Amino acid sequence: MSKETNWKYAEDIVAEPAVIALARAHSIELGVEAVSPGIGAQLAVIAAATAAKSIIEVGTGVGVSGLWLLAGAPLATFTSIDTEVDRQQSARAAFISQGAAANRVRLITGRANDVLPRMNEGSYDLVLIDADPESVIEYVEHGLRLARVGGTVLVPHALWRDRVADPVQRDDTVADFRSLISEITQSSAVITALSPIGDGLLQITKLLG
Repeated sequence: MSKETNWKYAEDIVAEPAVIALARAHSIELGVEAVSPGIGAQLAVIAAATAAKSIIEVGTGVGVSGLWLLAGAPLATFTSIDTEVDRQQSARAAFISQGAAANRVRLITGRANDVLPRMNEGSYDLVLIDADPESVIEYVEHGLRLARVGGTVLVPHALWRDRVADPVQRDDTVADFRSLISEITQSSAVITALSPIGDGLLQITKLLG
């Protein structure tokens, strides 16, 4: 049996709740690339397993990844950053529909490079990076600053459309993901795992302040 068959099976067994399925359909309509169902389910498991109380996300989209995170940690305080206010409003409606308390959801409209430096250091249990792949290295640096010791930075699409593992592929985005994965796996300040689900989920847990 091929690994591709296993990966497809892992995606197909995920039963997305109706609110997430609706957000995914909306995302497809708008041409917004959302996390796969398999990655979403993994996000929910990580959020639940870590009992996350404070989550920050870079890249709201229309709420697919946020909905999965809140499915695992429904009582968490959730902050999400994006440049598209209309999409954020759709995401907010989805979060509330899923049962999130309005006062626990904060959506910040702005460029991540402008917003992240203003966020509090060491304040988050989970940091999700899912925006501007050309800035992924910079965003992960910010994410590790924002994560508490023991907190985790999550990077979906880390295998970037199945191109990162292909040595023939050499575009800038692929090169950035390769550099990130290579450098972060050698750091003694974190512990790292790369899951092949979807098009990759890089998980980085902060060991040192």
